[in-house]
Amino acid sequence: MRAFANLLDRLAFTPQRNGKLTLVREYLREAPDPERGFALAALTGNLSFDAAKPAMIRKAIEARMDGELFALSYDYVGDLAETIALVWPAKPGANREPELSEVVEALRSAKRADVQALLERWLDALDADGRWALLKLLTGGLRVGVSARLAKLALAELGGVDVSEIDEVWHGQHPPYEDLFAWLEKRSKKPTADTPGRFRPVMLAQAIDDADFTKLDPADYAAEWKWDGIRVQAVNERGERRLYSRTGDEIGKSFPDMLDFLSFEGVIDGELLVMRDGALQSFGDLQQRLNRKTADAKLLAKFPAAIRAYDLLLDGDEDLRLLPFRQRRVRLEAFVARARSPRIDLSPLQPFSSWEELAALRANPPEGDARLSEGLMLKRWDSIYEAGRPKGPWFKWKHDPHLIDAVLMYAQRGHGKRSGFYSDYTFGVWREDSNGDRALTPVGKAYFGFTDEEMKKIDKFVRDNTVERFGPVRSVRADKDFGLVLEVAFEGLQRSTRHKSGVAMRFPRINRIRWDKPAGEADELPTLEKMLED
Repeated sequence: MRAFANLLDRLAFTPQRNGKLTLVREYLREAPDPERGFALAALTGNLSFDAAKPAMIRKAIEARMDGELFALSYDYVGDLAETIALVWPAKPGANREPELSEVVEALRSAKRADVQALLERWLDALDADGRWALLKLLTGGLRVGVSARLAKLALAELGGVDVSEIDEVWHGQHPPYEDLFAWLEKRSKKPTADTPGRFRPVMLAQAIDDADFTKLDPADYAAEWKWDGIRVQAVNERGERRLYSRTGDEIGKSFPDMLDFLSFEGVIDGELLVMRDGALQSFGDLQQRLNRKTADAKLLAKFPAAIRAYDLLLDGDEDLRLLPFRQRRVRLEAFVARARSPRIDLSPLQPFSSWEELAALRANPPEGDARLSEGLMLKRWDSIYEAGRPKGPWFKWKHDPHLIDAVLMYAQRGHGKRSGFYSDYTFGVWREDSNGDRALTPVGKAYFGFTDEEMKKIDKFVRDNTVERFGPVRSVRADKDFGLVLEVAFEGLQRSTRHKSGVAMRFPRINRIRWDKPAGEADELPTLEKMLED
């Protein structure tokens, strides 16, 4: 457990991606089996314990120290695991430190009634870093800046293979991944990729810029709309029906209605959307379905899922990935026509003869579904389906982001290395009330888009100008004569009955901090409402 705790601690305080990659790779190289396998499962989100619940962690600390003192400590630190790790009053004479594998095996077989006693015994035996790692392991929220993708890259570097090879075999492997490590260390053959219902590594697009167009011939490319949903891979292979995100996470349990309509034999690459009465709905409707472990009948009926197909990777038992896109597109059209699924349709191609003509189409999409797109996709007619993000075959040409000036209204502490800073911001724009007076109304939240140095300056502004506190949230002085203006970028806007302002932003982020701009000159709500009309 000590080595795993040290890994998490170093990852939390290593901001650079390459630094994190090196740490994970070297840990996987040096740690023994099965310790490294369970650590890998934790980093990739493939480790959970049905019997362990966050409420048990709170019960454990409440049994050891004054509740009000803990609440004050938690409010100051801002992270549950970190707070308990620091304040835990260990009892003398505790048992030896547990190994990571010991903790995992015990929690896998433990009954819910046994978990609190196990937890207290382990917390007594561990130091502060070990306690923090243990609690992060139990809750599943490591928050050390390592994605499943980065962990797979570390595996690839460990074995000197391409990450696409890891993706090909990943869904046939299970913690603690001893067969996978044996292959990467040249001690055995590569695990079979022939697992029914497996994920195929996706092909991604490069962002295009003006200089690219001078080098490209429009006759070499097909164009289609970039739909505003989430990229998925729909699989029905030898009786196994699966729905994967673009990173290979299985999301079928959140979309059981979609699985029911995968009546074909093959693999489709497409966009998961909400379609109602044949019409595409906004991303906000899809968000009602995302990140849910289950979906009830009411939700399924109100927000019916559908797939708009981009590509065909497997037709029956025939792998099409090495065919050129032109041929795959013909096969896709025939495949979707045969499937006759009310929840699967084709992403239509957009004919064009010049880049100027395509630019005009992008700037003025026709009425209908295209108005809800993120921009355009360009795909070379002769491109094979190649895992990763190769330069040249596919490009994405997104709409330019919207920009508004908003005023900081509320701030909340972040998590992990940001737990000591106010780094989550709620901002608003001006609106007139019934008396004609101007007041701010919240329109969004953002927690990225700024540097660490800028975050420290905003944190100081928040602390110096707090007017009220609501638990971990601070209300910041914001009026027509004083306030911090944030230039906010966002991808889209939609009406929302859940927000007081009546609007909700898509992917808001801080684009610039306007220390120079008076708060009274920030944007007004009618500006955003006009964007809805446009």
